[in-house]
Amino acid sequence: MSITIELPQNIEQHLQTEWGELPRRVLEAVAVEGYRQEVLTRGQVGELLSFNFWETEAFLKSHEAVLHYSQLDLDQDRANSEKLEHQ
Repeated sequence: MSITIELPQNIEQHLQTEWGELPRRVLEAVAVEGYRQEVLTRGQVGELLSFNFWETEAFLKSHEAVLHYSQLDLDQDRANSEKLEHQ
């Protein structure tokens, strides 16, 4: 899918000067925001940006997009760990 964004020429030039490859930066912004809003998974971010697992982790960390891990997730992981220990 292709998406076209119309920008005033002076803003486009400014962003291009500051950021370099503007289409890539826009794609990265969509990936980060999608992850933050839990619309995209870590795997989908990697696929979108053509990153392997570790590149995706580094990218999300550099953009301060933290892992979605709730207290419920922690409780479930602890319960699963305890089950494995008692097997």
